[in-house]
Amino acid sequence: MGSSKASRRGRGLSGYMHIWHRDHWFWPYLRQNKGLLALIFFLGTITFVCAAGLMFTSGFLISRSARHPFNIFAVYVPVVLTRAFGIGRPTFKYMERIKSHDWVLRVVSKLRVQLYRTLSQDAAFLNEHERTGTVLGMLSDDLDHLENFYLRTIFPTVVAYMMWVVVTIAVGVFSWLTSLLLFLLFALILILVPLVSLAYSDGRYDMEKARRQDQYTAVTESYMGLGDWVITRRRRRFVDTASGDFNDIATGRREQKRFERWRNCGIQMIFALMVVALIVGADLRMTSSNSIADFAAAVVLAVFPLVDCFIVVSQAVAEVPLYTDSLDHLNDLTERVESRRIEPSAQTRLEGPIKSIVFDHVSFSYGPDDPLLLDDFSLRIEGGQRVALLGPSGEGKTTVLQLLLGDLRPTSGRILINGIPVDALQDQRPELFGYLNQQAFLFNTTIASNVRLGAPQADDDQVRQALKAVQLDQVVADMPQGIDTPVDEAGGRLSGGQRQRLALARIVLKRTPIILLDEPTIGLDPITERRLMAMIFKVSQDRTLLWVTHHLQGLEEADQVIFMQDGHIAMQGRPVDLYRENARFRELYRMDVSDVDKGAGQGIYSKKQSDSDGRNPVE
Repeated sequence: MGSSKASRRGRGLSGYMHIWHRDHWFWPYLRQNKGLLALIFFLGTITFVCAAGLMFTSGFLISRSARHPFNIFAVYVPVVLTRAFGIGRPTFKYMERIKSHDWVLRVVSKLRVQLYRTLSQDAAFLNEHERTGTVLGMLSDDLDHLENFYLRTIFPTVVAYMMWVVVTIAVGVFSWLTSLLLFLLFALILILVPLVSLAYSDGRYDMEKARRQDQYTAVTESYMGLGDWVITRRRRRFVDTASGDFNDIATGRREQKRFERWRNCGIQMIFALMVVALIVGADLRMTSSNSIADFAAAVVLAVFPLVDCFIVVSQAVAEVPLYTDSLDHLNDLTERVESRRIEPSAQTRLEGPIKSIVFDHVSFSYGPDDPLLLDDFSLRIEGGQRVALLGPSGEGKTTVLQLLLGDLRPTSGRILINGIPVDALQDQRPELFGYLNQQAFLFNTTIASNVRLGAPQADDDQVRQALKAVQLDQVVADMPQGIDTPVDEAGGRLSGGQRQRLALARIVLKRTPIILLDEPTIGLDPITERRLMAMIFKVSQDRTLLWVTHHLQGLEEADQVIFMQDGHIAMQGRPVDLYRENARFRELYRMDVSDVDKGAGQGIYSKKQSDSDGRNPVE
């Protein structure tokens, strides 16, 4: 979406043409079902033809009846036509509404599927780079705007221009001079006034959309931090969140409504001028005989239904900036995702156990102008090894996991599992990887359903066994409904450690050969952290484990430690060897673990001793 300055400047006609030319969301669906679209436009046009015909025949019938015809058959045809047009108008209008809304709802359902697919194609990148307000704006506003674009702009505008042609031809059959006059007056209503409306609205709707997305972001972030607002006694500040944006939006809407009232008044004055001109013309040209005079009132009355047909065009065109902004936003999303999309590789299956995972000279950056997060990164992990990734924040540790999963693709280099590229194993991905991140998300459903996310076909006994493996079985058994107890939104009724263990139960139930952990103990107290890591090591026996951590807790259980810095491996080796030979690692370990419980280096030291004498390591 454009910046604030761009929104204030507006786009102009060339800007709209550029956006519509590169559109992936609106025109493709408008080109579908052309026959049904033609029927919708025909029904809309015939509705107003019936409305004008009803007024015309009613006027003629009143005028003819006022002169006391000698026989009922003298007005029989106007009576029948009045009845036919009276029935036809609501009938065709109803049919047009049914067909148009059915067509639009079908299209919008496809658009929603397209949006979800687009978001899911590069979820890892979008999660890192899209603001919350932007995503909410797409889900709540943009698609609704496209729905209204069809119903409130395209359909009524096309029908209005078709009626313009019909009226010009119909009147031209009787009087070319009157037809030319009406053509020019209608041109004011259908061309000049809409262009003025577009010029006035250009940029205003863009600014409103930007303000609304800022509102979404501010309110969402403030709501997530509501507890902190209350603790710091800043309730009023929370209430005032985004109020400035709200007031700006409200002020802009009031100004827009004021303009719309004056614009509609101007359009009605043009129609009034048209009616006066027709009355004068009818008095001068249609009163020479009684048979012609009956048509004088009919011609004037036939104009009034056209007000409802033509007045909506100006408002429809005035809303084009709003819809174009949504189109621009969705098209930008598509182009960002498409620019990162790589043609899918031919898929194969990995048979047998995991023997090796190899990062072969891998480099990665999010874009050509972004710095390298990984620079010629090479690493070999043997099957069944436990490998810890350490390093300062922002050094690409989580990126390593995302690359291994296939969420991200390396800029250069290869990632191989048993010699097979990860790209070729994406169809088998759910069977290969179990993933636990920093804040595992729990859905607002039952405990059993959250655990079954790893294996949807698992029965209740298997769910209970998974909970037992992570030592949650007794906690869940004490809950009112057992495994059918709702966890509330984001697992609100569980503690931090319980949420992580419940997420870990998914991996236990899934039984994947590779487990990836992204700082699974972040935010936990040392005792809970120690217990959770012990559970992780227990359930990961005979599986390949790769975990990202900032802490050295449990590091003595690792087969390899990889310390990353500046996109490279700064330290690598067995923790015992690193503790003995690397002063920097030894100092980091002492600061993180040993100084607290008087055992500087005792964990790794004990493991070193156990390696030499055959005993189990004791921390």
